[in-house]
Amino acid sequence: MTAPLRLHYAPDNASLILRLALEELGLDYEAVLVDRKTQGQTAPHYLRMNPNGTIPVLETPDGAMFETAAILLWLADRERRLLPAPEAPARGRCLTWLFWCSNTLHIDLRQSFYPEKYIGDDRAHQAQLRAMLRGRLQNDLRMIDTALRQAPALAGGDQPTVLDLYLPCLLRWTKLYADPPEAPWFDLAAYPALLHVCQRAETRASTHAAQRAEGLGATPFTAPILATPPEGSAT
Repeated sequence: MTAPLRLHYAPDNASLILRLALEELGLDYEAVLVDRKTQGQTAPHYLRMNPNGTIPVLETPDGAMFETAAILLWLADRERRLLPAPEAPARGRCLTWLFWCSNTLHIDLRQSFYPEKYIGDDRAHQAQLRAMLRGRLQNDLRMIDTALRQAPALAGGDQPTVLDLYLPCLLRWTKLYADPPEAPWFDLAAYPALLHVCQRAETRASTHAAQRAEGLGATPFTAPILATPPEGSAT
């Protein structure tokens, strides 16, 4: 790449997935804080890059990009890593689960985190939505755990894939934000393939760099704690 990359990020947000990818690929990039405390994602200059007003944005030589899975795919294809080659038989399966992470598991989690964005401010309705989503999330986790056991090359191997970057972050947020302390339901150990992916992720230099940059704690995926970032806020 001939021009620098700029990652517009907030600590422990979806931009974390892209930070991991950029670090894993060894790319030079600038991290630009989007301050959620001041609603930086709704500032006019940010909305010009991402009209959804969501985090992240990656500025590239080809222009600004948003949508996490799209950026992951772009990076993987440009660098010829993290995904099977376009002609490889395993390509379709890996892309299927990449977009499943984005369109199913990530969306179910987002609705659980922000029910008011989907169903309004009625607390009873929000509780009903969260209860329904708990069942969906449990099914999601069983589904992807089964897929990983049936096709181990998808994630958890010696050479990381896009799923090795995406899934640990989703599992981190499941524990932190979708697993209420008063009625916990999520046990990572119940999903052995996912546990393995998280354990492997915690050994990588890319994770260690993200831990330092975003204050993720010693075990960010297997036993996460709330982030204590050196700048900005996760919420």
